[in-house]
Amino acid sequence: MARITSKRDDSHLPAALQGLRIPLVSAPLFIISGPELVIAQCKAGIVGSFPALNAREDNGEPPMLDSWLGQITDELDCYNQANPDTPAAPFAVNQIVHRSNARLERDLEICAKWRVPIWITSLGARPEVNDAAHSCGGIVLHDVINNTFAHKAIDKGADGLIAVAAGAGGHTGAQSPLALISEIRSWFQGPLLLSGSIATGQSLLAARAMGADLGYMGSPFIATTEANALPDHKQMIANCGAEDIITSSLFTGVTGNYLKPSITRAGLDPDHLPHGTQESMSFADGAAKPKAWKDVWGAGQGIGAVSKVTDVATLINRIDHEYHEAGHALAAEFHG
Repeated sequence: MARITSKRDDSHLPAALQGLRIPLVSAPLFIISGPELVIAQCKAGIVGSFPALNAREDNGEPPMLDSWLGQITDELDCYNQANPDTPAAPFAVNQIVHRSNARLERDLEICAKWRVPIWITSLGARPEVNDAAHSCGGIVLHDVINNTFAHKAIDKGADGLIAVAAGAGGHTGAQSPLALISEIRSWFQGPLLLSGSIATGQSLLAARAMGADLGYMGSPFIATTEANALPDHKQMIANCGAEDIITSSLFTGVTGNYLKPSITRAGLDPDHLPHGTQESMSFADGAAKPKAWKDVWGAGQGIGAVSKVTDVATLINRIDHEYHEAGHALAAEFHG
């Protein structure tokens, strides 16, 4: 499917977020996002991303993060040389800014070395992380679940915000996207992304209509051939819908959305889960959840739009087509 040229004006955005095929950033997925998925996303014209902690290594091994960034950088450079008219989008690395992440300082140095263009920060806003990104020309997008955290992130030097609303996969917010975007836009005119059940081109257009500059999409990428997810996880995404999503703080200590069938298969009653506490959260070993829950799988409420496992290019073609078709339909209604 040929790419449709967009006429949207993105000149107000940082250079790293300009010129995307569609205004979409892939959310970093714990375990699932790796070089293969990121490269495919960038080649398809959207920002690909991965959590730095996904690049794991045993003690004594060279940093896997360094190797991954070299692989991604080299492959995208080669692609751009061969495709100057449709270059790949830039990529992003997610840093978990939590006191238990013992790798943070080292990972910041590696990302600065490779001049990572977009840094996504989570679970804490720290000026030194923003400074590290800015030192190599990068921009920082910080994810927030309410207006208070949004103010704190910008005050500490973040360049943009990711508004994580109700329905988002993994660690999620509780507020309606309508309320969250409106409150943030009342004072912040910088780069603003919306996360929460964005799985179609129509929902992407709705995010833009609400005031977001870009959408932030994660769960549909789990069901792609390039994702580092188990086949059962991919198929469960394709088989399930919004009513199959359970919200719980048990697994990481922070409220998140998970696939009900995976909870049941783990031997738990999804309707009577105990609460977790933030004290139980730890990234000391690079894990985002206790090993006991390794087969409890996260997903957002938008997965009803995913009907089968496919490759990234096919998925982005669908989102692109739906986005522009929805835009044309609305334009005809208002101007027809």
